[in-house]
Amino acid sequence: MGIENPANIYYQLSPEELISQTIARGQGRLTDSGALAVNTGEFTGRSPKDKFIVKDEGTAKTVNWNDFNQPFEAAHFDKLFSKLTTYLKDKQVWVRDCYACADPAYRVNIRVITETPWANLFAYNMFLRPSEEEADHMDAEWTVIQAPGFFADPKTDGTRQHNFSLVNFAKR
Repeated sequence: MGIENPANIYYQLSPEELISQTIARGQGRLTDSGALAVNTGEFTGRSPKDKFIVKDEGTAKTVNWNDFNQPFEAAHFDKLFSKLTTYLKDKQVWVRDCYACADPAYRVNIRVITETPWANLFAYNMFLRPSEEEADHMDAEWTVIQAPGFFADPKTDGTRQHNFSLVNFAKR
């Protein structure tokens, strides 16, 4: 994905390992019921006005453009993606290969790269999990990157504010 020299890559860790790493890093704690509680920071929920989709030949006439499906220039995407991958250089990352849709005819392989172990735990719970053998031979069709420590510059990056969610259907 263009992330050069990450400090450490944690791949397919178990929930127990992810919880332990989250607590050890001071990013969360166990509640009385045993659930992991984390503080997600400044943004605690969806921010629909900060969701963008790259507008290109494939999406121009197929996306319902509105206040929560906002067009984004491909050139801005490329610059922002480059800044994001540079930001992740020398950082620890958690990687999970997973998929959506249980029916093999519609299955979509997904690689999730996170800056925090608790976000990787979220992906563990959100998506379907391949067997070890399947994961060894999986080719990701889509990649999701979570990097809450990365701040976009709205003046140069084309975002509304420093947080954003951005989808590029052509590059997946």
